[in-house]
Amino acid sequence: MATVNFADYKHIWVYAEQREGKLMNVALELIGEGHKLARDISEDTKVYALLVGNNIEHLAQECFEYGADGVYLLEDPLLENYTTDGYTKAITDAIEQYKPEIVMYGATHIGRDLAPRVAARADTGLTADCTHLDVKVSNYIDYADANTTLNTASLKRDDPDTGLKMTRPAFGGNLMATIICPRTRPQMSTVRPGVMSKLERVPGATGEIIKVDVNVAESDIRTKIVEIVKSAKEMVSLTDADIICSGGRGLGDASGFELIKEFADKVGGVVGSSRAAVDAGWIDHSHQVGQTGTTVKPKIYFACGISGAIQHLAGMQTSDIIVAINKDADAPIFEVADFGIVGDLYKVIPEIIAEWDNAEELFDAATK
Repeated sequence: MATVNFADYKHIWVYAEQREGKLMNVALELIGEGHKLARDISEDTKVYALLVGNNIEHLAQECFEYGADGVYLLEDPLLENYTTDGYTKAITDAIEQYKPEIVMYGATHIGRDLAPRVAARADTGLTADCTHLDVKVSNYIDYADANTTLNTASLKRDDPDTGLKMTRPAFGGNLMATIICPRTRPQMSTVRPGVMSKLERVPGATGEIIKVDVNVAESDIRTKIVEIVKSAKEMVSLTDADIICSGGRGLGDASGFELIKEFADKVGGVVGSSRAAVDAGWIDHSHQVGQTGTTVKPKIYFACGISGAIQHLAGMQTSDIIVAINKDADAPIFEVADFGIVGDLYKVIPEIIAEWDNAEELFDAATK
C-alpha cells in the first residue's frame, strides 16, 4: 500500500535540457511558465532548473537570468552525453530525495524519451505534449483507490488543493483534454517548444545552486555511445525562427517549395510546411508545423496555399503576425490571419519578393 504525503512535495522543477553546453530554448520558456505557476500556488513556492550533464555549472547563470529561483546541479562524467538509463536514474534519485511538486520537460526528442521513464520509476503520471498549464485551486477531495492511500498531513478538509491542470490536444486535435494527477506526486508534463513565453531576461540575476550527489555507475547504463554523428542535411530550426514561410497542398507539387525557399531566403526566414505537403512527399518532416510537427511562435508566419486544418492551426496560431495567401476566400486559415491575401500564390509571392525591400521597414515596425 503506497502512501502519498502531499505535504512533503514542494516547488516546481524544470528539466533544463542542454546539448553540448548550450541550453535549449524550450528550457527557458518553461522556466518562465514555472515562475508564473509558482506565484499562483503560493508565495513560498519556487521554480528550480534541473541541470544534468558534466561541466555545466556555467549554465546556472542563464537560468537565473530567465527567472529560476535556484538550480539543482547534477554533474558526473557519465552524464557527459545523454543516455536514457543514466539520466533517468540520476533524476529519479534527485526526485526521491528532494520531492518536487511539479516537474516539467520540453517535448523534444530527449524530453519525450526521458519523461516517461522518470514518471514510471517515480510511480506517477505524465501528460505529454501539453499546450497549456494552469493551477487548479479547489476544496480538498480525499482521492483513494485500492493501491493508493493519501496522507494529507497538515491539510484539512477545507484547505485548498493546488493541483496542476495540464491541457493537450486529443482525438487528432479536434478536442482539447485537460488532465489532472490527483493521486500521486510529483505531477509531470512535457510541453511543446514555442508554446510558452520566456520571461524578460534580467542580467546579473542570482539564485541558489544545489549540487546533488550523483550515484550513477557504468553498470546502470545499458547503452554505450561509440560515436556521435550529426546529420549532414540542413537542419531546420523552426522554433527559433523569427519569420517562417510555409507551403501547403495549394503549391500543387514539390517544385512549389523552390518558390517558398526563394521567398524565405529573401525575407530572412526558414521554410515550413503543412502535414499535407509532408505526407505527399514534397518536403521532409523536419519542416512540418502543426500538432504532429513543430509548434512555432515566430514574429511573422506566412501561410502559403495552406487551408488551415485545426492540426496546423494548433502549431502556429500564437504567431505574432499571420499572413495567409490562398485562392479560397473561405479557407479556415483566414479566420486566424492578421492579413489575408486572396489570390494565386504563384503570382502573389513574386510580388511580395519584389516589394520586400520597401515593405521590410513596415514589418519591422509592426513586430516591435
